[in-house]
Amino acid sequence: MQATDGNFYGTTLSTVFRITPSGTLTTLYTFCESQPCPNGSGSVAGLIQAVDGELYGAAYKGGANAGGTIFRITLNGTLTTLYNFCSVGSFPDDCQDGAGPNGLMQAVSGEVYGTTNPLPPTSVFFQGASGYGTVFKIDSGGVLTTLHIFCPQGTGYHPTDCPDGAYPQAPLIQATNGDFYGTTYYGGAYSWGTVFKITPGGMLTTLYSFCSQGPNDCPDGAVPAAGLTQATDGDFYGTTAYGGADGGGTVFKITPSGTLTTLYAFCVAQYDPGCTDGGSPLAPLIQGSDGNLYGTTGGTAFQLSLAPGNKLTTYPFGSSVDSPNFSLAGLFQGTDGKFYGTTQYGGSGINNVGTVFSLSTGLAPFVETQTPSGKVGNAVKIVGTDLTGASSVTFNGTPARFTVNSTGSAIRAIVPTGATTGTVTVTTPSGVLSSNRPYTVVQW
Repeated sequence: MQATDGNFYGTTLSTVFRITPSGTLTTLYTFCESQPCPNGSGSVAGLIQAVDGELYGAAYKGGANAGGTIFRITLNGTLTTLYNFCSVGSFPDDCQDGAGPNGLMQAVSGEVYGTTNPLPPTSVFFQGASGYGTVFKIDSGGVLTTLHIFCPQGTGYHPTDCPDGAYPQAPLIQATNGDFYGTTYYGGAYSWGTVFKITPGGMLTTLYSFCSQGPNDCPDGAVPAAGLTQATDGDFYGTTAYGGADGGGTVFKITPSGTLTTLYAFCVAQYDPGCTDGGSPLAPLIQGSDGNLYGTTGGTAFQLSLAPGNKLTTYPFGSSVDSPNFSLAGLFQGTDGKFYGTTQYGGSGINNVGTVFSLSTGLAPFVETQTPSGKVGNAVKIVGTDLTGASSVTFNGTPARFTVNSTGSAIRAIVPTGATTGTVTVTTPSGVLSSNRPYTVVQW
């Protein structure tokens, strides 16, 4: 992710790191490698930068109770553990507050929301109150509230009686209507995963159960490992790791009411020698500044147009060792217009244990609001590549009060009275930069 200082921040299984746009990497924090690890270990999820300017993340194991942690870390690397999972109950048999946290997101309210999933990668299966995952929220003081426990009645690794889903493996997103949306890896009416909606108060609705079009090959897809993205058309987009017409997973669209459309079906290389699209997408999609969807598979980065026909364009990695190898990180777009990501293997290091890469498709620089929505009067941070000397900030044409930070990498603006949903623009000495997506002015 790109922070307000203009640098990129991420995690490996054992570290939190910072890397500049030119490629200079600094290790900010190193987790311990042998249990017990009081500050957690195994950070498989990415980071978020909250409105307080600090970074927040999750470690899927370790901590005081071995169930994982939520942590806060400054841009200089000072880490504070905010919550230790399995504080209610005992690991691994009865973690009533969950274990194995996934990635996080910050809501408009300021609270941070997330999910837990005890399998994988904790490699410990338990059938306690939260053995199939939870949805939670946590405030800046570390007070955690469990909003939903998946499948409290289920049994077995692959439960068949979990209508609300089982094993969420990805962060939530907050939609423009204020509710949260996510996916579960298993469960649902046909046991192969779900798309769900949950209100801020914890009322969960299953919107779609995968493999509803047939149990043999699941033409609508199966096992959604990644979360969702809400595009500018208001619909949600995501991927499944398996199923589809060719067996290699799918890209799908789903409306807020739950109508699902399969946009693209990936092939399986081991069964189809002509397969070039990579197959089995496990990483989340993003919508680029050009309106197209971008993501990764085992061997490619790809672009999928939302125009009629849903044309897929692939950007293959140099060899199998350079591939994301089912990396859960996916891509993000920097404000310089390039896409950035990580590979789980490959690179020039002695152990071939991964890389950070950029992908240029010729898109122009833009600005990005750190949060996609907010109310009139809210402070909003706007990230950009070179904002020094900015003379104007507008929200859908309405001028806003603002200040530019000392490095010219971010602006703090106040959503002005009279602002409506639309594009944020920043006028700089080198030209006018527009936001990559509309900013939603909310009333709730």
